[in-house]
Amino acid sequence: MLSDLIVFALFLIVLLVLAWPLGKYLAKVSSFEKTIFDPLLRPVEKFIYRLCAINSEQEMTWKQYTVALLIFNILGGLAVFLIEILQGSLPWNPQNLPGVNPWHLAFNTAISFMTNTNWQSYSPETTMSYFTQMAALTVQNFKSAATGLAVAVALIRGLTRKTTSTIGNFWVDLVRGVLWVLLPLAIVFTLLLVQQGAIQNLSPYLTVHTLDGATQNIAQGPTASQEAIKMLGTNGGGFFNANSAHPFENPTPLTNFLQVLSIFLIPAALVLAFGHMANARQQGYAVLATMVLLFALMLAGTYLSELAGNPILAGMGVNSPTAMEGKEVRFGIGGSALFATVTTAASCGAVNSMHDSFTPLGGFFPLLQIKLGEIIFGGVGAGFYGMMMFVILVMFIVGLMVGRSPEYLGKKIEARETKMATLAILIPSVFILAGSAIASVVEPGTAAIANPGPHGLTEIVYAFASAAGNNGSAFAGLNTNSLFYNLMLSLNMLVGRFGVIIPVLALAGSMAEKRISPPGLGTFPTTGWLFVTVLTGVILIVGALTFLPVLTLGPVVEELLMLQGTTF
Repeated sequence: MLSDLIVFALFLIVLLVLAWPLGKYLAKVSSFEKTIFDPLLRPVEKFIYRLCAINSEQEMTWKQYTVALLIFNILGGLAVFLIEILQGSLPWNPQNLPGVNPWHLAFNTAISFMTNTNWQSYSPETTMSYFTQMAALTVQNFKSAATGLAVAVALIRGLTRKTTSTIGNFWVDLVRGVLWVLLPLAIVFTLLLVQQGAIQNLSPYLTVHTLDGATQNIAQGPTASQEAIKMLGTNGGGFFNANSAHPFENPTPLTNFLQVLSIFLIPAALVLAFGHMANARQQGYAVLATMVLLFALMLAGTYLSELAGNPILAGMGVNSPTAMEGKEVRFGIGGSALFATVTTAASCGAVNSMHDSFTPLGGFFPLLQIKLGEIIFGGVGAGFYGMMMFVILVMFIVGLMVGRSPEYLGKKIEARETKMATLAILIPSVFILAGSAIASVVEPGTAAIANPGPHGLTEIVYAFASAAGNNGSAFAGLNTNSLFYNLMLSLNMLVGRFGVIIPVLALAGSMAEKRISPPGLGTFPTTGWLFVTVLTGVILIVGALTFLPVLTLGPVVEELLMLQGTTF
């Protein structure tokens, strides 16, 4: 246990140390200040603008920004869908895999990677060719992460600018996000993974003979490059079905540490970049402190639950009280709990253990994190703008309590901004609960359950939460490759992504038009521990009021029954 605690502490220390310079760098990139990569990348950037006929000097209103974003993502999703369908006729397919079938699986996958969810209702080794993995899925990992980053930067401009109707240029923010941020980090991380043993090739699968005479096919492929961006872009989606429990994706304890670190790196740095761009670093510190506090609470809950284990298994003599069921033995309970907490906090979806095999409360905390929204670090960009919606809500509540108009960064928060923040928070929650309710009562929904009782309900709820929360991880006990689940989860992914982004951009546009007033005697401070405590409390209360009933019927009931020795 002591060694696990040391790893947890080291993780947070290294994260904050690396996030500090990256935050300053992100602020420079977003503010068009000079960086060390400018001599190399500026010519490439200008060439892209000329090739695509983009006027990089022309800024956009929030409506123009939104339209450009939606068009870009729709076309990206269509490209992924067509590549999947046609992959049997495309190159770099040494296993001669046919086009992805049925069509609704290809559609679900295209929506999944377009929305930064990376939910997978298929086994990658037997479904996706190398070309599809690289040209469709890996490319979309860059694009979806850059989209989230662009929205976050637009929101920062909206919060910090005054009396203007524009929030930037989507195409410029997208290009700079890929070239200056995601691509350099991905190249470095890819090389680190290859050095540690992750594979990167275009070789056909290997056929080998085991010691007992059986024949086994060992999958190959350009794994390290996709692994790097899936983590840095908080995408998730494994090159192999076992995801980061596979030694080709996650070879060593060092790569396991680097992977969880890379998931949080950009989201943490972006909060610090907000402080730099707002010329108020303590604003960024307060938001980051809230994220760290919530993460620590969730990690403690997950780790302690898994450390206690399953008493039923312990009583049968098939497992120790510290159950290793579902865990990767190379990383142990600490490495598995840390990975599970990070990936569900950051809407990444990559896993190095099976959440379906966690204890009921061990699965409760990852599920709760997804349901709270992309706020505990969250996805690239999405974590920041998700948390800022709660900040707006908190300032509105505080304003009601003290009897004065709420404000943030010197700008008045009025009815329009409050409505947009409320919509961004509630829309995914409504679709999580509605989708789960429908799936729990119709035959196509219940037929997919692998486990009876409350665990089966949790499997359904987790799937819809993962989709609407753009997370992509799964409880793995639910057969979702059906027309019903592929379409229902696709709808949830779309709403969970763009049902949040559109209100966020509307709020950014509204805030950009406002004047900045100096703080007065009654202004509620947003930089101290009082603000951090109130923000944390509001997040947990909103989450409890929204999801406590279904969490009680699922993980909580299952935990109580497990302690009584009840099995299903």
